[in-house]
Amino acid sequence: MHASPGSAPSDSAPGPARRGLLTERFARELEREIRSGAIEVGAKLPSERELAARFGASRNVVREVLRRLEAQHLIEVAPGRGSFVREQSTGQARRYDALYRAGRPTVRQLIEARIPLEVEIAALAARRATDEDLAAMRSAQRTMEAATDVVVRAQADVEFHDAIAAGGGNPVLRIMLASISGLMFEMMLRSHSDPSIAEPGVPHHPEILAAIEAGDAELASSRMREHLTLGLRTYGADLDTPLDVMARHHIEALLAREGDARGTGAE
Repeated sequence: MHASPGSAPSDSAPGPARRGLLTERFARELEREIRSGAIEVGAKLPSERELAARFGASRNVVREVLRRLEAQHLIEVAPGRGSFVREQSTGQARRYDALYRAGRPTVRQLIEARIPLEVEIAALAARRATDEDLAAMRSAQRTMEAATDVVVRAQADVEFHDAIAAGGGNPVLRIMLASISGLMFEMMLRSHSDPSIAEPGVPHHPEILAAIEAGDAELASSRMREHLTLGLRTYGADLDTPLDVMARHHIEALLAREGDARGTGAE
């Protein structure tokens, strides 16, 4: 059942998967408004109830989003007074993520950037990864395999690739990868919820991890390259769509699909 316009849904309404998608959609929209200046520095955000009504989300989802924006130093929460947009320093305003988004990169362009970077990272990880690094890779992989929420799976996917970068032992390469992690997350939201983005026999995380564990730099590089180039064959029309547009459309489609499924189940 959908909430009526202008009213906040019940906190118990969304299931875990739908809640994760609602949180992601809501957070992305508010972050865009703050970074673009649509909501001015010093402005007070609407109340939790008003935000819940606007986005069709529960109060719990609203609180999650506000905590996320606070952690990003985009807002300041004043107990008893509300949430206010913070002034961004020059350094923050020019974060790599903001610069990348200004260029409206496509899926194809992200893949083209990741290939040389992560192929080298995988080779270095095969040569240098410690037991602690390998444990971090395995942990991220287990989290991804166990998760039923597409947002959690995408986050774990990013963490897996970051763990490989840490294992490569080159902090410059790890920082370079981290600078595009937001774009990677948007791509992974689609990858983990679309069964068409898969091909039998293509190396994925377990195969990449096995090559790194074996210390085989050449095999690790080869498997990482094949894993990353999969998107060039499977993303179809989305390949040349800006990442933010693709992610927004896909989140909306998933929410609509879940809403339809819940409605059918309720009949």
